[in-house]
Amino acid sequence: MSSHRIITHPIISCIQKIAVYETKARFYLMGSNNTQTRFRILKIDRTDPKELIIIDDNYEYSQDQIKDLVKMIDVGNRPKAGQRGPASVMSPVVSAFGIVGFVRFLEGYYLIVVTKRRRVAMVGHHTIYKIVDTNMIYIPNDGVRQPHPDEQKYYRMFQSIDLSSNFYFSYSYDITHTLQSNMTLPRCLVENGEYFDEAEFGDAATESVDDRQCNNVGFNDDKQEFGIRNIPNRKFVWNSYLLSQIEGRLHPDWILYVVHGFVGQSNVSVFGRPIYVTLIARRSNKFAGTRFLKRGANFDGDVANEVETEQMVHDSGLSSLVKSRFSSFVQMRGSVPAYWSQDVSKMVPKPAISFNISDPYAETAGKHFNDVLRRYGSPIIVLNLVKKREKKRHESALSENLKASVDYLNQFLPPQHHIIYLSFDMARMNKKKEANVMAHLGKKAYKAVCKVGIFQSQPPLNRGGRWETPGFPAPPGHHSTMTTPLLQTGIVRVNCVDCLDRTNTAQFALGKCALGLQLCALGILEDGNLEFDTDCVRMLENLYEDHGDTLALQYGGSQLVHRIRTYRKTAPWTSQGNDIMTTLSRYYRNTFSDAEKQHTMNLFLGLFIPEEGKMPIWEQVTDYYLHHPSTYSKKRLGKLTQWWDRKVLECLPCSCDEVWKECAQIVKLGSWVGDDQVDAYLDYYRPHEFSVLSDDSAYKISHSVRDFMPHFTTNFSPFTVRVRPGRRREESSSGGERTKNPSLTGQSSTSSTNSSDDSSTNAASESSEDEDDGGGGKGAMPTLQPPPPSSDATPLHSAPLLPMGHEYDLKAGEPSRASLMLYKRYSMFGRSTPLQMEVPGASNQQVLVAGKFPTDSSSYCTTKPQVQSASIDIYNSYIERGLFSGTCLSSQLPLQEKDLTLYKRDKSEFSDPASGA
Repeated sequence: MSSHRIITHPIISCIQKIAVYETKARFYLMGSNNTQTRFRILKIDRTDPKELIIIDDNYEYSQDQIKDLVKMIDVGNRPKAGQRGPASVMSPVVSAFGIVGFVRFLEGYYLIVVTKRRRVAMVGHHTIYKIVDTNMIYIPNDGVRQPHPDEQKYYRMFQSIDLSSNFYFSYSYDITHTLQSNMTLPRCLVENGEYFDEAEFGDAATESVDDRQCNNVGFNDDKQEFGIRNIPNRKFVWNSYLLSQIEGRLHPDWILYVVHGFVGQSNVSVFGRPIYVTLIARRSNKFAGTRFLKRGANFDGDVANEVETEQMVHDSGLSSLVKSRFSSFVQMRGSVPAYWSQDVSKMVPKPAISFNISDPYAETAGKHFNDVLRRYGSPIIVLNLVKKREKKRHESALSENLKASVDYLNQFLPPQHHIIYLSFDMARMNKKKEANVMAHLGKKAYKAVCKVGIFQSQPPLNRGGRWETPGFPAPPGHHSTMTTPLLQTGIVRVNCVDCLDRTNTAQFALGKCALGLQLCALGILEDGNLEFDTDCVRMLENLYEDHGDTLALQYGGSQLVHRIRTYRKTAPWTSQGNDIMTTLSRYYRNTFSDAEKQHTMNLFLGLFIPEEGKMPIWEQVTDYYLHHPSTYSKKRLGKLTQWWDRKVLECLPCSCDEVWKECAQIVKLGSWVGDDQVDAYLDYYRPHEFSVLSDDSAYKISHSVRDFMPHFTTNFSPFTVRVRPGRRREESSSGGERTKNPSLTGQSSTSSTNSSDDSSTNAASESSEDEDDGGGGKGAMPTLQPPPPSSDATPLHSAPLLPMGHEYDLKAGEPSRASLMLYKRYSMFGRSTPLQMEVPGASNQQVLVAGKFPTDSSSYCTTKPQVQSASIDIYNSYIERGLFSGTCLSSQLPLQEKDLTLYKRDKSEFSDPASGA
């Protein structure tokens, strides 16, 4: 039985640069690839005041052809002889990097383009960009424009959605899907008899290749290559409404799918071996909104604040997807799937939780968990962090509702696919003085991660004759050999009331546990246990802090209130004041500005479409019917007991979306795959451009050595516990205040400050700590105190300076007898050395040490050295030989004829031979 191999190349969009030209009648969008060898052109009519008339000739031009076309358009639009007008009416408008979409309010259409982008992460050879700036261009010309009084208000409202804050895209890598989904073979390639024999499908090896070296393979019966363009996951595409007018009408290269959420990447340097840790958070556009206005779920099972978080680990020493080792772990957060809300009309700190609609058969929860099973498979592990017992019933009502829903739904599922419900009251546990919240979370996280598994792009490593990954037993029948990657089946779903603070800490605990197992899968560690206060875990903690801050600002209006350090009880006391101010800021925004923010989001997502004679969005009392469209339908719901789809159940424990994966475009490639349509090597490295290494994104992302390792350390392992960590980002500001999240200020969440700024900031923070902890003035010496026995409970800001024993792993005490004997041996050796000097007026001998001399005037008194007569004769013979043109004056040093000739030739170049002596 022969083994077939299918190699899939992701199709790279050939439109990565766009030049927009305008005439009075049309806009011309000329798109090209990075090498400017492939061009396409788009024509947009400007004479219609309402409709979008767009023409795509679906033809690919060369560089010479596009120059001739531009010249022809320019000449054709010039005024005829005898007519007045400008010399050329075709003028450039803007340069862009992609089309976000088209939108219309009450007048004509607007064109939205990306004018600035920045690299924030790399997945192999594929680059993820962050939108830095956009531009809205009004399409109809001034001669046909029909003004409307409400147009500018809608325009300003739409502009308040800042596309430069945490919107991401990629030209080749599908960031709407997980890594496991992107590397899954499409179903049509598996079932089509032209490519595969169904009897041999079990031996087929699936690979995803995008490196240049594998492009030089020949086309034969055992290896077939295809270009693949995925169908995006619409749940995470935030510009779907903006693209609705052009999808299906234009070539796919013009379409750019934008994701909202968070992307962060850091480099864990393991003794120079770069290991990239990437965090990608995808925020759902279903039932999206602000904190108090969007709670629970709608009738379709879409929950509020649903975010899919993927943690990717990649050995970046090799970037190829087929040869390098990738690992990923996916988790999600989301509100409790029920009909509940909080009334914010009354000014109270904690509005009461009310259940608006009774749902005795858990239909909403059933639709939600059916969608989760379809996307991720089983088991679903629900980690509920809401309080269970309270003096006044508030949060506990949500716990009771969620537990009842899970118990009811499990009655109709096979036992092996039951939803696993875990409850952990973090708030109650954190109030106990001696309680270790992170330790309890770590135990639950390890069991949960081992239950769902992690994804490995390559087969597990051979460990002691068994192909397995620590923590994950090998499947039956694969104990001796394993040739297939491991898949993650199922997901961990975390929630609290807001799905912000407690949820982010729990997701960090899951990510920390998964990271240890992912490093084992890459062959970096033998044991998956990672300790706190190591460079690696601190780097991961900062990633999740930025991740939590970004999502909290998008949903709650402020950054995190309770952080990971809060539950570790290592946060400084000054952070309590900051937490209070953050809480007040969040409450103020939720009360006064969330309504306008919700209207803006509804307008951006196309839930509300302005129309002439229709009530404006700012005058509507509620948006309930916009997010619950099924209320208009009179169609009865399906069976109450069969809340799951049969197709989903047949695929379990695997994901139905991956088993029945479909693609938007599949191109069969020939023997040579040198075209940059699939050549990610050319797209990433760009050998045709002049590149500055310091400007590369690999030098700008967070680095474990540069940003987390202490300055003066003797242990360079990122897995070593640091008693006093250096260069912590939260210590760079005075008074213990946390620094502002760079992802919230428009900067990349993965970019770090330059080395000069970082070192100066760190030096300032260290000097201020030394002054404060000494208890005296500026010249006071700080008191050195040993840390507590447990390093986990040691505050990171407590000791300004530590004893030498803790810094260099030495224990203070009396030296041993062997050490004393060794010291005496070296001291005797120093006394017997001939390099000694008689110091006048001193009664003993002093040994001269290199670079150190006596401080008295005797150091200037030296004796004349004695030179032997034989040495003087040799010196004189060399002098005389130079003076007398190489004549041999000593019978002891004869010269050869060729040496004399060479010497005379070199000597003639000097004007004064005597001076050379």
